[in-house]
Amino acid sequence: MDDSVDRHLARWRGKAPFDETVEAVITRLQMLAKHIANAKRHMYAEVGLQDSEFQTLQRLAARDERRATPSELAAELLLSPAGMTGRLDSLEQAGLIRRIRGTADRRRVDVELTDTGHAKWMAGMRVQQAVEDDIVAALDDHERARVNTLLKKMLLRAEEHTGGPAEIH
Repeated sequence: MDDSVDRHLARWRGKAPFDETVEAVITRLQMLAKHIANAKRHMYAEVGLQDSEFQTLQRLAARDERRATPSELAAELLLSPAGMTGRLDSLEQAGLIRRIRGTADRRRVDVELTDTGHAKWMAGMRVQQAVEDDIVAALDDHERARVNTLLKKMLLRAEEHTGGPAEIH
């Protein structure tokens, strides 16, 4: 059974100077990434969040106490302080986060994920996990382990050439 990459390779055979095996691997990775990105866009719409809002909630959910300072979040999300403030304002208005003044230092403000925010983030994670599970279900346990090992090997090579990991969302 042919997939879209097989058709792509057939269309370009003899017309471009590439190794078909390399092109097949890279193009399949790109196509899978597009399918996952599309699924994320649908998930954001389903749970009523923007990508940037989901990423902010995710950064908070990953912390032990679901708290961070605005500057910590801004650094992780590569945002300016003003950009972070605007994002936090809208999340706070929606009841997904709350700002808490420090008791020892009143200048300190922590951002905390609310139960409502955590529930919304979890709903998105469940939708996304179902899509990812469905894609990976095409492989048995042995194939999953092998693909994971091979992708890790390729990723380590890419990171070696670029000087480090890419940003994970």
